[in-house]
Amino acid sequence: MTETEKQKSLRQRAGFTLVELMIVIVIIGLLATVVVLNVLPSRDKAMVGKAQADVAMLEQALETYRLDNLTYPDDRQGLQALVAAPAGLARPESYRAGGYVRRLPEDPWGNAYQYRRTSAHGQAFDVFSFGADGKEGGTGDDADLGNWKE
Repeated sequence: MTETEKQKSLRQRAGFTLVELMIVIVIIGLLATVVVLNVLPSRDKAMVGKAQADVAMLEQALETYRLDNLTYPDDRQGLQALVAAPAGLARPESYRAGGYVRRLPEDPWGNAYQYRRTSAHGQAFDVFSFGADGKEGGTGDDADLGNWKE
């Protein structure tokens, strides 16, 4: 084999150049950016949708509780009254066997849903989540989500 044939053979087996690798890395980075920008807002919308569905379900359970027991749970009893009969019910025989929900869900951000018998929004009661920040108030993803918001 001559010297030029050896060099040609080595070049054919050399693999990828640094420029080729950099181009591939840039393309992968661009694709990852596009995916992240399109997926993250969908995730946030899904979390808000789940919170709204949970609030509606808890609101319905509270209405059923009221129909059976002639009153809503007080603040002390809270949402736990939907799982197990609270002490001091006027008509304990009217409490539904098995409760009104199997278990209390957590909001999509891992916090407990809140209940207020005296509504701050003109409702019969408030059922709500503090949102992503877990604190009262906020805007955007941190905004409170409750039965007063449609």
